[in-house]
Amino acid sequence: MEENKQLTPVNFNEDSINIREELERYSYYWKWFVISIVIALIAVKTYLRYTPNQYAASTTILIGDKENNELSAFKDLGLIGSSNKSLENEIELLKSRSLFERVVKDLGINVQFFKKGRVYDSEIFVQNAPYKINFLIDDSKLFALSTSFSIITKTDSSFIFVEGIKSNQFSFGEKIETNFGEIIITPEKIGIVAPDEEIIVRILPVIAVANRYKNSVQIQVLNNSSVLKLTLKDRVLKKAEAILDYLVYQYNKDVVKDKNLIAKNTFNFINERIDVINKDLAIVEAGAENYKTKNRLTDITSEAGIALQSKTELEKNIIELGTQLKLVDYVNDYVNSNVEEFIPSNLGMSDVSLNQSTQKFNDLLLERNRILKSSSKLNPVIINLEEQLLRLRENINQSLLNLKSSMTISLNDLKRQEIGISSKIASVPKIEREFRDIQRQQQIIEALYLYLLQKREENSISMAVTVPNAKIIDKAYGSNYPVAPNRRMFYLAALLIGSILPFAILYIMFLLDNKVHTRKDVEAVVKAPILGDIPKTKSEEKVVISDNDRDSTAESFRLLRTNVNFMLSSIKGKTKTIFITSTLGGEGKTFIAINLASVLALTNKKVLLIGGDIRKPKIAAYLNIQSTKKGLSHFLMDKTLKASDVIEQFKETSFDILESGIVAPNPSELLMNGRFEEVLAYGKENYDYVIVDTAPINIVTDTLLFSQQADLFIYVIRANFLDKRLLEIPNKLYLEKRLPNMAVLVNDTDLERGYGYGYGYGYGYTEEIKPKKWWQKLLPFLG
Repeated sequence: MEENKQLTPVNFNEDSINIREELERYSYYWKWFVISIVIALIAVKTYLRYTPNQYAASTTILIGDKENNELSAFKDLGLIGSSNKSLENEIELLKSRSLFERVVKDLGINVQFFKKGRVYDSEIFVQNAPYKINFLIDDSKLFALSTSFSIITKTDSSFIFVEGIKSNQFSFGEKIETNFGEIIITPEKIGIVAPDEEIIVRILPVIAVANRYKNSVQIQVLNNSSVLKLTLKDRVLKKAEAILDYLVYQYNKDVVKDKNLIAKNTFNFINERIDVINKDLAIVEAGAENYKTKNRLTDITSEAGIALQSKTELEKNIIELGTQLKLVDYVNDYVNSNVEEFIPSNLGMSDVSLNQSTQKFNDLLLERNRILKSSSKLNPVIINLEEQLLRLRENINQSLLNLKSSMTISLNDLKRQEIGISSKIASVPKIEREFRDIQRQQQIIEALYLYLLQKREENSISMAVTVPNAKIIDKAYGSNYPVAPNRRMFYLAALLIGSILPFAILYIMFLLDNKVHTRKDVEAVVKAPILGDIPKTKSEEKVVISDNDRDSTAESFRLLRTNVNFMLSSIKGKTKTIFITSTLGGEGKTFIAINLASVLALTNKKVLLIGGDIRKPKIAAYLNIQSTKKGLSHFLMDKTLKASDVIEQFKETSFDILESGIVAPNPSELLMNGRFEEVLAYGKENYDYVIVDTAPINIVTDTLLFSQQADLFIYVIRANFLDKRLLEIPNKLYLEKRLPNMAVLVNDTDLERGYGYGYGYGYGYTEEIKPKKWWQKLLPFLG
């Protein structure tokens, strides 16, 4: 008896077969992928249908890149400061909360209008709102308010005001008492809102709205230049554009205000000095007038012209020095009395280093005040600037003292020279000398007065021509095409998720799946030859073999008959004994036994089918027949019975049957009493094939008791039923040769999931396949 005959298919390239198998495993469930993708697309379409669009607006500005050519005429006045700005500081200023709070308050966007919708409410920009609401409450209360109410238009002159669960009808322009105060509602335009249309008004705290837009505005530096691009996304495009434009406007307004601080401080200082000097000048001029009247003076200059000619130059120098000393005293008094104020600059002092120190002090103080707006005094930058300002103020004080000392020495020297010259003109009357003193004081005060008037005009020009820090390159503009939600990305994500989700589920199912599915699963573990595989049948009939059957199941049994005969070709003798078993119950061994008997009987062979499983008889129930004779268990217990007494012929079958009989209390002992060998001996004498349907191997030992009586052992393994771990049982039985001439038959395989194993039957025996409709190809589960 040869037990090494292999009926397995030829092994092709393993890698390519594995790839194909994996593709076929997943492609079998292609309808899952289609359904998952369709559901994902429907979900995304529904989400996008009820998700508000987001629009993006952007504006481009240039931060202090160039000096304005119109200001070049004023450079000699020292009124134009440095235009080099730190972009980082400017970005922080643009994103300061205080700046956004002013934008929110001025635009009124803390009051929001929404048109009531079925799923979500669509926002209306406050400047396009159909109603104007006048709040008769303090701004401080309004800016901190958080509430909402609805306005439902009834007619052109009346509406319903809904607040919480309360609703009342009012006329437009009528004062309304609310939970937060009194308001008056008036329409912007008659008929702009349809009757019964609901407009929802939501009031939010200013600081909350400011923080929201502060975090939403994106500022980007373009190409490492001084150009900034500001971008804002919002549900209302016009609202985003208005916020960006007003943000830049308010930023420039603050910058201009900061730049004018020094000029305003200097202007106030000059006006104060002019008022004081004006009074001094009036006193001196009145004194000169009284002196001339008292002493009856007319033209003293012509009398002392020659004597005074040599003193002219000295007097000029004395006047200039006196003017400078007065200016130094004024500035020194101001510096000591105004510690944290800007120091007047460009007053014409002769000390260049003092002018530079003053300009540097004012620039640092301006920078410190600007940064302090968006920071605190604990900021290391502020601390550093304050230290520099302290040192500069000390240097300026010391410079003023040094300048005053040097001017005093020079002035005293000039006076001594003047006294020397005066001694030479002793002929000049005392009156002349006294009048010259009065006239000199008058000229000093007058010169200083004219000088301050000139500087006031220059300072006024500086204030008038102050330019903003940010030049608008492009005003805020946005496309009407929404930037969010990104529909393409959402649909692409739906396709990916719809594809990945069933793949992941199937992967987990395959990963956790430990069932035998294909013939290849059996070949991987069991080394026994494979007789073939029986495909799943949709027929409710247990006998699927007849002369005219040409379906895949019938053809698979014909192929099984050929392989069985091949396996039995080396067996001597006329009668062949075939035992059929399985690992567990329910694997279809009885179904295989019945149909194998039927297909063998079709060749005009006499076949006897024995129900060897006397613990759980099934043959009669499968064939739906009523036996009139006793069964195998009776024969084993009653030694008076002959084999012919228990074998029965049925008109429903083309083979004889020895039914299992009643369920015996001691099946193993009965099978060991020698009576079963008598049945087999009778079958070998009178039949061509004896097929025994035995008990499952892994449950009871009945099959092993008479296994050596078999010429061929067909071990049935049911696909999609048996655990792969149990394949070690038939493999061990085969390797230990405990079942003679053992071969494996895979039952209940799925031809649609055959992974390369199926029945083509291209020799005229195939079923007629009708072409499927397109909807059947798309949804095969619908037929």
